[in-house]
Amino acid sequence: MSPHENLLGGPPATFLPDHVEPRLELTDGADAYDVVRRHPTASLAWADLADQAWNEGRVMESYAFARVGYHRGLDALRRNGWKGFGSVPWEHQPNQGFLRCVFALQRAAESINEADEAQRCVDFLMECDPVIIQVLRA
Repeated sequence: MSPHENLLGGPPATFLPDHVEPRLELTDGADAYDVVRRHPTASLAWADLADQAWNEGRVMESYAFARVGYHRGLDALRRNGWKGFGSVPWEHQPNQGFLRCVFALQRAAESINEADEAQRCVDFLMECDPVIIQVLRA
């Protein structure tokens, strides 16, 4: 039995396809802005932009980048069978860009006192995969 198998008969876990080009470009040190220009649907590149902005103290930019990556990720999830709920496992590397965007959105929303949005993001992350928050806060 898979750790992401729903014993109550809910939807199976969603595993996004790997977008190799943007992942490899980022791994090779390409500028995330350039990667987004070439691959605007790549949540991983938006997550990198959100993290860069956050680390430089640009909270509103981090929020905006995370929001775009979140919506790009939702589009990808839906194209891959996700019905609006269910597991999106962190351990599947192609899911991580989207999940990092949700975490970055939560972090930025909390920072600007948007408590309801921050809590929605936490709840969503816990539904996707309960291990995510511990991994990303580490």
